[in-house]
Amino acid sequence: MTSAKPRPSLIVQRDRSVLLDLHTEQAEDARVGLGRFAELVKSPEHLHTYKLTSLSLWNASFGGMDTDDIVSWLEEHSATGVPKEVRAYIAEMLSRTGRLSLVRVGGRIELRVDPELREELLGIETVASLLEEQADGRLVLKEGCRGLIKKALVRVGYPVDDVAGYEEGDTLTFRIHDEDATGTAFKVRDYQDSAARQFYAGGTERGGAGVIVLPCGAGKTLVAIRAMELYQTQTLVLTTNRTAVAQWKRELISRTSLTEDEVGEYTGDLKEIKPVTVSTYQILTWRRSHEDDFVHFEIFSRANWGLVVYDEVHLLPAPVFRVTAELQARRRLGLTATLVREDGKEDEVFSLIGPCRYELPWRDLERRGYIAEARCVEVRLPLDPTLEERYQETDNRRRIRIAAENPVKLEALQKLIARHAGDRILVIGQYMRQLHRIARLLGSPIITGKTPNPDREVLYREFREGRVPVLIVSKVANFAIDLPDANVAIQVSGTFGSRQEEAQRLGRVLRPKTDGSRALFYTLVTEGTRDQEFSAHRQLFLAEQGYSYEIRNGATMLAVAGRA
Repeated sequence: MTSAKPRPSLIVQRDRSVLLDLHTEQAEDARVGLGRFAELVKSPEHLHTYKLTSLSLWNASFGGMDTDDIVSWLEEHSATGVPKEVRAYIAEMLSRTGRLSLVRVGGRIELRVDPELREELLGIETVASLLEEQADGRLVLKEGCRGLIKKALVRVGYPVDDVAGYEEGDTLTFRIHDEDATGTAFKVRDYQDSAARQFYAGGTERGGAGVIVLPCGAGKTLVAIRAMELYQTQTLVLTTNRTAVAQWKRELISRTSLTEDEVGEYTGDLKEIKPVTVSTYQILTWRRSHEDDFVHFEIFSRANWGLVVYDEVHLLPAPVFRVTAELQARRRLGLTATLVREDGKEDEVFSLIGPCRYELPWRDLERRGYIAEARCVEVRLPLDPTLEERYQETDNRRRIRIAAENPVKLEALQKLIARHAGDRILVIGQYMRQLHRIARLLGSPIITGKTPNPDREVLYREFREGRVPVLIVSKVANFAIDLPDANVAIQVSGTFGSRQEEAQRLGRVLRPKTDGSRALFYTLVTEGTRDQEFSAHRQLFLAEQGYSYEIRNGATMLAVAGRA
């Protein structure tokens, strides 16, 4: 007797939404597969909703999938088949990835256009204004418009295959060490090497521009270093803050044959230009007033860079997009844990940095032991009775702040910390008043944007060494802090509904633990308020990666908050 065929996990609808039933046998496999070409938009407890979009399909196409791959996969997993309207949309979007290309002819770049599309594009002012039509019919880009044309074409629905090549940059010869500073054997992990090689693409013009998507704690820095080793070229690294600059320099010097004389820092305190230079988005976007120029943009022309690395590319500030549009002759590598941008500029990352070249689901790396197994818990707490009337009578903006700073969270926080005595605990929040109150209550140190960098480094070191068991951090610690022993994070408030922030905060505790224990990520939420609404939105990206949140009632928290 043959076993019954598993119940399909998906329902594909005519509006290009795809419903994923989480209670089917193949739900996890379906979630991973669907994430390759669709975006998660809703994640209630039992049924998740995805959407097929032009950008999600274009990224899939540049990642090697075609129409048959996507449609046949949907047919296999759908309970109702794939509507003809959806088939047509997938075919149309993927067909657009092969209709335009940028090629270099002599010293100029030409836009090669499918003849059927030519007149349509020339009728669009934002596109035509960037082109010069030659007497022989060729379409040549105006000087400096390589990035602008790609952005303009994506906005009207046509991605460009840019094979116009790159400037080689000055040579930098180095290699990655085969052991770490302690003499322990060291090797770039298989997925790190695969990601770097996918970006490199054999050194051809089809490589050299794009985004690598890997979980926090998965070693994206080493992916970039491996790509640098493949290219052997001088490199500019742009990252989020001074702490990240210090970590990049440490990794480059300890993991490779590069010396301190070859790795420079360009920040507010020190302005060095060396064969590898690490800088911050903050210094790049500094200017004396809104009327002045960005004086530090000159860093892009201070050396003959063969590669520019954009760390945490989902945070790339809008002004840097402008200069990035002018840098299309340089190879560009974006690193991120999530392609999500809260400002909706995913299309600019796609067009100006490049398509997604490599992505690995978080759960895959968890199963392989490269990141810690994580448990996420949302603790729902009542609003302090003294604030209920004020909450109801005020405007939405003030409601957000009242709910986020709910004093009941302080009691819950104390109980959780008592329950996890002996663990390394990060308390993470958005509002300074709330965090300083917590610091006074717990007698624990706090790191904010005003904490001098030397003081931050001391506190991070003491936390790593166990001398500081509880560390309170503002949003400055969302990114690029290396605290491998942190195993509990308690989020008391966040940046509205930021999905990227939620992912990064979980990432603070995802470094593998030496004892194999799993990480715990608590979110304290004020029930029935805007705080709960924003929490639901923040969780979207992690739900897409296969994480679920256990919902716990604050009144019974002590009975369930311990280790599972």
